[in-house]
Amino acid sequence: MSDAVLGPGVPPPPDVLLEVRDLRTYFHVMDGTVPAVDGVSFSIKRGETMGLVGESGCGKSVTSLTIMRLLDIPPAEIASGEIWFDGRDLLRLPESEMREVRGNDITMIFQEPMTSLNPVFTIGDQIGEAVQQHRHVSKKAGWDRAVEMLRLVGIPGPERRAKQYPHEMSGGMRQRVMIAMALACDPKLVVADEPTTALDVTIQAQILELIKALQQETGAALLLITHDLAVVAETVQQAAVMYAGKIVETGSVEDVILRPKHPYTEGLLRSIPSHVARGQRLNVIKGTVPNPFRMPVGCRFEPRCPYAFEPCHDHEPPLQAPSGDQSQGVACWLHVPEAQRPGRAVAPASPPAPSQPVVPVESVSRQ
Repeated sequence: MSDAVLGPGVPPPPDVLLEVRDLRTYFHVMDGTVPAVDGVSFSIKRGETMGLVGESGCGKSVTSLTIMRLLDIPPAEIASGEIWFDGRDLLRLPESEMREVRGNDITMIFQEPMTSLNPVFTIGDQIGEAVQQHRHVSKKAGWDRAVEMLRLVGIPGPERRAKQYPHEMSGGMRQRVMIAMALACDPKLVVADEPTTALDVTIQAQILELIKALQQETGAALLLITHDLAVVAETVQQAAVMYAGKIVETGSVEDVILRPKHPYTEGLLRSIPSHVARGQRLNVIKGTVPNPFRMPVGCRFEPRCPYAFEPCHDHEPPLQAPSGDQSQGVACWLHVPEAQRPGRAVAPASPPAPSQPVVPVESVSRQ
């Protein structure tokens, strides 16, 4: 949680690299308007790692694409909010200046490299082109930088591999190429959107270790977008949990994983099947994600929440620090003092703060 809420148009402190404030991104389609990102706020300090977690369709990728300003407008609309990066509001920059930021100061590792790499250009040409564009160097210097980056990400025979095309490489190799391309211009922020989803488990571990090592070596900040809690548990310092276009919990990864406050976060952790005995029914979050055209009026998790009570149906809970703990933020009426609740409703028996983790740490972290 931020120590202070800054007013509109006020830059964040110098140690904050990225600050997203009350961001709202809507999609206007034939059936109506989809609030894909609806009031999202978070910040990342220089050199820090943050994980944005949530199930598919909760708005994680749209948040990253909005930060990069890569959405088609229309049908997309950035309805409101501010995106402060290195002292500048990206939403106020003209497209010409945004092109200088995108790919140079902020880079992105996309979810599926085969759809992000151009099949008719060699790997070396594609990495070198980005270096030429942003560093204003010769084609040979761009090619040399491409070979150097391929070597840095652990691809054997980088001089030969640079001359190959994407289809000549395996999925793990292509993902390493995407990491090399993202880091070629020494960015200040790397956005990794599900970088290991299409890879098998052993390759996933290698890619995660590579991202961590390179991020620490270069000092770049990292925004990791994933639905995999195991990835978050061993990769990031801060975590934010999204549900239905909103952030419902934030805090250090230890707090969010080991001491969750929001019922949705708790449900995600209990759904991990690692320690379920054979023949025992798996824990699941009951119900389904709300229809984006007909979001609940109050808390969006209320229809699925086992602890829902009177104010949850009609009033949306604010994201605020629970009592006595300024390091976390949670959007849940259970953690709002009774005197501050709408109608001063009395909560049902709430889940006790666990003295032990909701699930054992070893069941979340990858072995």
